[in-house]
Parts: sequence; structure tokens; C-alpha cells
Amino acid sequence: EIKFAIQDGRLYVLDSKPSHRSTEAAVRIAVDLTRESVITPAEALLRIRPTDTERLLHPSLDPRLHRQVIAKGLPSSPGAAAGRVVFCSRDTELWVNRGESVILVREETTPEDISSMHLARGFLTLRGGMTSHAAVVARQMAKPCITGCGSARLAASKKAMEVGTHTIREGDWITLDGSTGEVILGKVTTSETIVSDELRQLIEWSIKYQTTHVRANADTPADAQTAKIFGAQGIGLCRTEHMFFDPHRLPLVRQMILARSESERNKVLEELLPHQRTDFTNILCVMSGLPVTIRLLDPPLHEFLPHHNEDLAPLALEIGISELELRDRIRSLSEQNPMLGHRGCRLGISHPAIYEMQVLAICHATAEARALGQDPRPEIMIPLVGLAHELSWLRQRLERLCRTTLDDLGCHDITVPFGTMIEVPRAALTADELACHADFFSFGTNDLTQTTFGFSRDDSFGFLRTYEREGIVKSDPFITLDTLGVGVLMELAMTKGRATNPSLKFGICGEHAGDPESLSYLNSLGLDYVSCSPFRVPLAQLAMAQAALRLVAGPKFQKLSDKAIDHNNETNGS
Repeated sequence: EIKFAIQDGRLYVLDSKPSHRSTEAAVRIAVDLTRESVITPAEALLRIRPTDTERLLHPSLDPRLHRQVIAKGLPSSPGAAAGRVVFCSRDTELWVNRGESVILVREETTPEDISSMHLARGFLTLRGGMTSHAAVVARQMAKPCITGCGSARLAASKKAMEVGTHTIREGDWITLDGSTGEVILGKVTTSETIVSDELRQLIEWSIKYQTTHVRANADTPADAQTAKIFGAQGIGLCRTEHMFFDPHRLPLVRQMILARSESERNKVLEELLPHQRTDFTNILCVMSGLPVTIRLLDPPLHEFLPHHNEDLAPLALEIGISELELRDRIRSLSEQNPMLGHRGCRLGISHPAIYEMQVLAICHATAEARALGQDPRPEIMIPLVGLAHELSWLRQRLERLCRTTLDDLGCHDITVPFGTMIEVPRAALTADELACHADFFSFGTNDLTQTTFGFSRDDSFGFLRTYEREGIVKSDPFITLDTLGVGVLMELAMTKGRATNPSLKFGICGEHAGDPESLSYLNSLGLDYVSCSPFRVPLAQLAMAQAALRLVAGPKFQKLSDKAIDHNNETNGS
């Protein structure tokens, strides 16, 4: 921005300072200057903040428009959306079928809400933090989300929400700004997003310079396709439980859980097998030639059962038991601390037929994808392992089934790697023993942070704000990786794992893979890949490229990078 004067035919430059500009302008300027050979591609990459790429991929609000902010929570997933408030998952479909845009408002979401979350434009929860269920799913779906909005009070029975002096009822319009955490009264116009050629060019340059691959967390073919468009080099986490919440198969899943005998359960699993096979076939075809890490069923079984009294009678009738017996069965499956209870590999050992069905589905999907001319590369991940005997018991059983099935299907040349998630401290401390039974480790840093600190990822947001304000922690450890605790466990696991298995591969699939500060540290560890939500892939690509450039080029490049990014901090302020 230049101030000048012309006097008597002479030009006088009076002042010069950085101008205000949008993220779109910053990206275009950097790419244009490179095309004109003014700067190098590496310098162009260092001129853009990784977090700014998220603004280019999500709808936003026009800053010139009036907005009446009535509450503020955690900006858990960027973007903006306006819609009519709905407080119940079942009502979401009714409103959407009328052609309405919907904002789902809940105390907190659960996996049971997945189908309605697909339909809603955005989510607002009164509880939860940056890695709570709503936040993780929103980033996966690229929808705006605000969590931890503690100033609001929900009266679900009245289908209303109290926010200060305002009462928001079902059907009222609100707007969410997931980038700032602001809840806005009424309908505010949002802009659409277009992936520009300049951003695509930045992604291409990022892939060229990075030394660690970037994969995506994706559970559907659509998510996988989005990730591939953004340059993802595989899928680092495919959560199979989200597939089980499909409305068409959830009744079967519930029948499987409530089965009275193993033979009854196996019969239902046979009906679920074709659904899982289709899921995996579609994803493997989209990601042909790239690795797809499929995590076997992880959450506790009670999450798939009804949470509302009005849902009990239809289910009892469907499976042929009394409502009283159904209540008793659900109560028997409930746990005091389910996230540390009967889930993950513990579930697989107690009910091996569930994991066996999933492995059979993966094998058949692999053969189907091969028959369609694709190059399927599945990897099987066993979750929540803490004991070497857990992993060895499951791997021997599942790998034998996998090998036999692939051979029977004519896929003799395909070998499926087996690995595990490192998400409890004991797994990191005994990584040398685990590595004897694994082809790869994937760090699930959401749960690893939770179990290392003893902080609940869903309930700690309240006191963590105080901790940050008082300087007790530098930043929320669920957002930026704790290098002195969780990071040390990761380093230890890598060192001990390589000691007994030099060919072991390492990745991370926790939400920290979408945080630039964490990615800089993760790059220094020498991981084989990081995996994040599809719409965070460009952010991770850029952050990993910048980390690699700084590591190779040294202090001079670091100074250039800091100056360029500081410049963007100033110029993106308008």
C-alpha cells in the first residue's frame, strides 16, 4: 500500500506498508510471483500459513454483513452455515425432507447421531471439546461445528434452547461460524467455496518438498474421493463403526449385539457381511494403488443401542423380546467408564466372530476390486492394544483367515499387513514386544493424550481454558501435541519398536495431524505418514512441506519463513 504525490511532474513516494489482503489474494500472489520467477516454489510455500488453507475450502460469512452474536463456543470445525434449529436426530430427517436447511443442536452427539449429522448443515453442542465426537465428525464431513457452548441451556423436552435473554425454538434460524465459534441469531448469507488453480498448484509443490506422506481419515467413498482430489497419498484411518450406524443396517447390528447365543449372532453377522464388503470395495476402488488402513470395530457395543425410551418398544418387537427384557439387556451392557472398558481388541477377543466377519469382508472386497481392474491395498488395524498377547492372539487368528480366504479367491499375490493403534501408555512402553506381531504402528493421539494425562477428551474443555489462561499449560493438549509427555511416549515406541522390527512402519491418525505446530514436531520424528480429516489434507501437505524445508535449509530459511508468515498474520487481519 503506497502513498505518493506528484508535484511539478515528479513522483514522490511518501510511505509504503503491507496492504490488507484476503487469503485468496495471498495464495494467488505467491503463485503468480513464482510463475514470473520472482520467487521460488519453496519461498511461495513459506509465504502461506497452513491454517489459512482451511478458509479456502469452507463457506464463510461476509464480514460486511451485520451479525447478532448471542453465544460463543469452541471453533471445532471451520466454515459457516445457516439453518433451522433441530434438537432431535429423528426430527432432522423430517425437516430436511421438507427442503429445509438444518442446524443440529445437542447436549453432545453420539455415534447414533451419524445419519442425522450427514443431513444437517452444521452442529452446535453445549458440551465437548476440540476432539469430542461432534468435532471429529464435523471435520471429517467438512461441516461447521461449535462445541462447548456452555452459556446455552437446553430444554429438549420443550424443543427450545435458552441463550442469555433469547429463547431459540425448533425451526428458528441461527447461523454458525465454525471458524470463530460464534453463534449468530437469524440467517446470515454464506459464500460458496471453489478450489482455485493456485491452491492446487500449492498442493502440488507441497507434495514435492515433503518427506512424510499425508493420508486421510475417511470412512466413505465420497470422503476418500475428496481426500484424493486434495492429494492424499492413502487412507490412514477408516473407521468401520460409522458404517454400522447406517440406518439400513443398524437394526442388524442391534440384533447381532442382543443375540442370545453365538449361533444366533453368527447368523446376523452373515447378513452384515455383504454390507461391509460393499463398503470396503467402494473405498478400495476409489483409492486404487494407495494404502487403505481399515480399523476393526472399536467402540463399546452399547453405543449402537437405543438411548431414548420411545425407541425401545419397536426394537423389542423387531427382535422378539419384551421391552422389560430389552431394558435389562441394555443395562447389562452399560459401563461406568466405557472409553476404558469393553471395546477395541477386548471386544474382538470376547466376540472374535465380529472381527472375523470384517476380515472376510475386506478379503472379498479386495478380490472384487481386483476383478474390476483396480489395485486394492488394504491394511488391517487392531485397536486399543496394550498387551502383546492381545495382538498376537488376534493376529494369528485373523491373519490365518485372511490368507486362506485370499488364496481361495485367487489373490495369492496379495499380502495384507496387520498393525495396531498405539493409544494407551502401556502399548508405547512395551512397543518392543508389540512390534514382534505388527507390520505398522499408528499413533491414535486423541486417546493417547487422554490416557496419558487422565483428561477426558469430552469433558476437560472447561478447566483446560482456565489452565491455558493461568499458564498451567501452554495450549490445549488435545489441539497441539504434548511433546514432553505424549511425544516422549511416541519417540520411545518408535525406538523400541524398531529395535525388534526394523521394517516397522509408523503413522499417526489422531487429530493432531491437522495442527501445524504438532505437524512440525511430527515431521522431526521421521514418521512414514500422518493422517487427518479430508479437508485438512491441504493444511497438512503445506505444513509438512514447510517443516521439511526448514529442516533442510537451516536458520536462513527459518528466518525467511517466519518473516513471510508474520507478514501474512498482518495482512490477513481485515
